[in-house]
Amino acid sequence: MRAELQGLLACPVCHGELGWRVDERNGDHIEAGEARCPSCGAAYPVREGIGLFLTSDLPRRDLWEQVDSELAIYFREHPEVEQRLLQAPLETLGPADLFFRALVLEEHGRLAEARAAAKRAQIGLYTPEYRACYGSQLYHVVRHLSSSADKDEPIIDLASGQGELVKRLARGFRSPSWPRTSAPACCDVTAASSSSSVWRLRLACWPSMPVRPRSKTERLRR
Repeated sequence: MRAELQGLLACPVCHGELGWRVDERNGDHIEAGEARCPSCGAAYPVREGIGLFLTSDLPRRDLWEQVDSELAIYFREHPEVEQRLLQAPLETLGPADLFFRALVLEEHGRLAEARAAAKRAQIGLYTPEYRACYGSQLYHVVRHLSSSADKDEPIIDLASGQGELVKRLARGFRSPSWPRTSAPACCDVTAASSSSSVWRLRLACWPSMPVRPRSKTERLRR
C-alpha cells in the first residue's frame, strides 16, 4: 500500500486515528507492517503490500490462504493440461480456453502474450456493443478524474477486480502531462483480489519495481 494512505485511514471499529509500524518499505510503498488504534486496541496487518482492515468479528487467515488461486493449484497438479493450453495456437482455442490461457500467462509474468489471449477471448465472450460501452466508461471516468478541480485528492478504486481502471489511471499518473499529484490506489473485498490487482498493476505500470509473486509457492518467474 502507498505510504501516503497512512494519513487518510482511520480505525474501522471506532474511527480513531491509527498508529503505524512499518517493517518493510519499497520506495513509497509499505510492504509489511501494522496499523494499531490506540483508542480501542484494534490491530490491522499489512502483508505483501496489502493492508487488511477487517474488524475483529471477521475472519482473517482464510483470506490470505486464498491468494494461491484454485486455477494455479489445478495446473500445478496437472502440468500436462497447462502445457496443452499454452502450446495450442491461439486460433484453435475457444473464448473460455483463451481466457484461462491469459490467466496462466499472467501468473508466469508473460504479460504481452496474456493481453493478446485476453483480447481474443473478449471478442468471443462479449458483444461489440458491450465492449464499446466498457471502453467508453473507462475513457470518461479517466477524463473526468484528470480534469477534476482538486488535483491533490486521492483516487481509490473500490472493488478493483482485475484492476483495468486503476491501470489506466496509473499510466496517466506516470505521464508528465497528468495533472494530479497523487497516484491511484486499488482495493477489493478480499486479500486475494487486492494482491492480484497490485501484482498486475506493478508489472503493467512500474516494471522496474520489484514484484512479489502472487502465488505463495512462487511459481511466477520473471
